[in-house]
Amino acid sequence: MVIESKLLQFPTDYPIKVLGRTSATLRARSDEIVLRHAPDLDVSRVAERLSENGNFLSISYVIRATSREQVIALATELAACEEVLMVI
Repeated sequence: MVIESKLLQFPTDYPIKVLGRTSATLRARSDEIVLRHAPDLDVSRVAERLSENGNFLSISYVIRATSREQVIALATELAACEEVLMVI
């Protein structure tokens, strides 16, 4: 993941999307990771969407990012989660 600090002014609202197979625990696990890195997450800025056949779930978060390092750490931990297929 390439994030140029020169292009972004921190703090900033930063969107991040998680994609995984639909499961009973994907949302809870993703929320847990995001909250660990962005404890001030506004839950009204979280949205989820099922794929047409219901096989996949995308969860979109908008966090208040305070640094490049915060965003990289969050994306790295989300990508390492077994249930997560992709982080955008």
